[in-house]
Amino acid sequence: MAPPPPPPPPLCFPLFRGKSRRRLTFSEKSAVESFDSQRSSIQRLDRANSYSPTATVTSHADAAEKLTFSTDTQSYDSARNHRTDAIEVKPVLRRKSTKGRSYSMSTPVTPPKKSLWGYGVGLGKKEKDRERELQDTIYEGEDSLDLTRNVSQESRPPGYESPGAYSDSQRSRGSSNIEYVNPLPPRSAPSHSRSNTYNSNQSKSTDRSARSGSRSGSGNVPRRPPLNASESSDTLVGSAYERKINDLDVIPERVDTNDRLNALRELMKKDNLDYYIVPSLDAHGSEYVAIHDKRREWISGFTGSAGEGIISKSNAYLITDSRYWTQSRSELDENWILIPAGVADGPRDWLEWLVDRANESRVGIDSRMITHQNAVKLNQALQKKKSKLVYPPQNLVDIIWAERPSRSREPVFVQPLSFTGKEAGAKLAELRAWITEQAPSVPSYSKAEPKPSQMQVGTLISSLPNIAWLLNLRGDDIPFNPVFHSYLFVGLQQATLFIEPAKISDEVNQYLKSIGVDTKEYNDVWSFLRRKPWGDGNLIIAPETSQAIALVLTSFRYTVIPSYIDEVKAIKNEVELQGLRLAYIRDGVAFVKFLAWLEQKLLQGYEITEYEAAWRLTEYRRMGMNYMGLAYENISASGPNAALPHYSPRKSTAKVIDRKTPYLNDSGGQYRDGTCDTARTVHFDRPSDAQCEAFTRVLQGHIAIDSAIFPEGTTGAQLDVLARKALWQDGLNYLHGTGHGFGSYLNVHEGPHGFSSNVPLVPGHVITNEPGFYKDGEWGIRLESALIVKRVKTKNSFGGDAWLGFERLTCVPIQTKMVKDVMLSKEERQWLRAHNKECLDVLEPFLGKDKRALKWLRREAERGIGLAKAGPGGLAIDWA
Repeated sequence: MAPPPPPPPPLCFPLFRGKSRRRLTFSEKSAVESFDSQRSSIQRLDRANSYSPTATVTSHADAAEKLTFSTDTQSYDSARNHRTDAIEVKPVLRRKSTKGRSYSMSTPVTPPKKSLWGYGVGLGKKEKDRERELQDTIYEGEDSLDLTRNVSQESRPPGYESPGAYSDSQRSRGSSNIEYVNPLPPRSAPSHSRSNTYNSNQSKSTDRSARSGSRSGSGNVPRRPPLNASESSDTLVGSAYERKINDLDVIPERVDTNDRLNALRELMKKDNLDYYIVPSLDAHGSEYVAIHDKRREWISGFTGSAGEGIISKSNAYLITDSRYWTQSRSELDENWILIPAGVADGPRDWLEWLVDRANESRVGIDSRMITHQNAVKLNQALQKKKSKLVYPPQNLVDIIWAERPSRSREPVFVQPLSFTGKEAGAKLAELRAWITEQAPSVPSYSKAEPKPSQMQVGTLISSLPNIAWLLNLRGDDIPFNPVFHSYLFVGLQQATLFIEPAKISDEVNQYLKSIGVDTKEYNDVWSFLRRKPWGDGNLIIAPETSQAIALVLTSFRYTVIPSYIDEVKAIKNEVELQGLRLAYIRDGVAFVKFLAWLEQKLLQGYEITEYEAAWRLTEYRRMGMNYMGLAYENISASGPNAALPHYSPRKSTAKVIDRKTPYLNDSGGQYRDGTCDTARTVHFDRPSDAQCEAFTRVLQGHIAIDSAIFPEGTTGAQLDVLARKALWQDGLNYLHGTGHGFGSYLNVHEGPHGFSSNVPLVPGHVITNEPGFYKDGEWGIRLESALIVKRVKTKNSFGGDAWLGFERLTCVPIQTKMVKDVMLSKEERQWLRAHNKECLDVLEPFLGKDKRALKWLRREAERGIGLAKAGPGGLAIDWA
């Protein structure tokens, strides 16, 4: 039986809710700013070295909140050795420079005596000065893997830097280009030059700097207003403040696409096309693309990450799934017609819709923008309708997009062995061994010995995350995804990387030579494939390779085989798993600090927007060890916006967080040792019965997946029903997938496994568990945790050691306020209490002196399940 809830603090009585709402003051807003995430072209990232290591946060009357993790110096194993056989790492504290220079790794610092609650809590007064000296220490493990070492400011590889803001004034009627504004203050001595992927506007930047004020106070630039006693004492200032005011945002208008569509139709006439397809993909089949590849967004005005534009002689159609129906209706102008994909009486996807309509038609598409498997499927279906797929020699959108941004030239950098767990040379050797094992391309009717021309002699890789993983390299060409535009040929004796030379430093060039990889110009791949310098034999390509590559090779020179790299990349080695465990602890610390801060501010009467909340969480993550940016656009949503699964707030239009509806935050950080993806839904008032019932059903589905035990050979698609069973009981459902794989400092979406996939789950797979429910126009709920597939012991072990389960990575408590206790089984109650208690055990040592976060975390771990009952006279008391 659950313990009774603790008595409420004096200020939690409802009568105090009548106070007028307060907004964060001018300087307080700097604490909660964020990137503009709804402008998908500007996917705002934060480069690891884009902040001052010593002046990001300053204090006010010694009361300003610190965002450094005081106890990030502690060993991972000390807090979590009960969850995994972690690699033994011995903690060594080393003092960080206090003069803004790079970290010093030489002088050990003796930590203060550890109290009952960890470093920084319960210390005597004499110890406080020494404790402050340790606020910026870093952890340096003596183990050779050194999984938690932070990278010094001087030697840091070029990680993410906030790309410029998408100026929405450029999206007004008659606009023909997209402008990108650098949101960061100018740096006098940048560590490396930025590419022209994001074109900064110097005049606007200067104007913003003048409005923001100078930290030094020199010149005629007005200083920002000082903090007043009535303001929040935990306000971010310094570089966080500058990031806030440098982030301009204009309320967008719908793009008038009339001129663009007319220009495109004129080009369609030259090729006698009845339809022209504009996909969301780039030439590499990427889910998320660079700004110069956002052709569908430019032609349509729709900024979502998924959806195909199809233009006919008289109409324009956008086919997209349920995640973007509401968003697309608000962004498309009158020239476009939305076709919902996936509805019961509608098309499954754009391929089905097009085939149903095309009749004796010529359908055009850039052969680089359609996968080989889709091209074959579409061609076969169109032929039955006496139609034909046509590949114009140039992309028609590129011809009319006069001011299309240039391709990125951001440098690539090496991901070291301490994070990858395997040398690139070993990966290449294994790939070559796999190539030699593949059967020759001999016709089924032939009984003759295979000819040399039928043997498999190499492979061409076009998938960007696969190239990055195979070579242990990372880049900065696509927002949120640390990849770089390139192609990779791997033969039995040689390998060639096709990439812009400006991206390759001398250091990286020497590294590539050491593993036997030559480099050529990015566009040289086409002449290379035509010349076929590898001699006789076939190249292996994946089904997701672009049709353009298949056309150049011709059908007799390639063999289509499912990607070997996708398969092995998805199975994380122990070093990668250990890195993910550490990254999720760091990300959990940031999430807990954020939720504690947000709840306190709302209880104090402040009105905080979805955008401000998202930025505050980003600032907490920024202080984490090995932080390289965000893993995807922050989803920070309240009220009707939470009913949009992929809603991301923008600065100019974000709504104030509604205390009467659930608040949903789905976000994650990119760290050198792992990619994080977490979602939690919380309520800051008394939820309604409908909200509680839906939340409980979502939670039951979440628990069912988390605690599942299943035999080897089970696929994610076979487990999917577990997440939906409780919702289906009440006639509820969600239309997105239940979960997906994710990378080790790579893309947040990674296959081939997932809860919608028929690929069997195996030990080492990592996968998210994210059921939800969305009441259109009112509110939404989602709970997401990351899991590792592992072997488990069962009572009977039928079939031997063949049973699998999950280890949870995510360490963020699940709020019990919205849970209906009577709807849970005994096992589900035990799971919920154990989950929150485990979060306390793991995160408590890392919260240092943050009393607010510690208090919030302990309360969430110890509180009862459900709402407190109404007292005499109907007075409702919430102990939150």
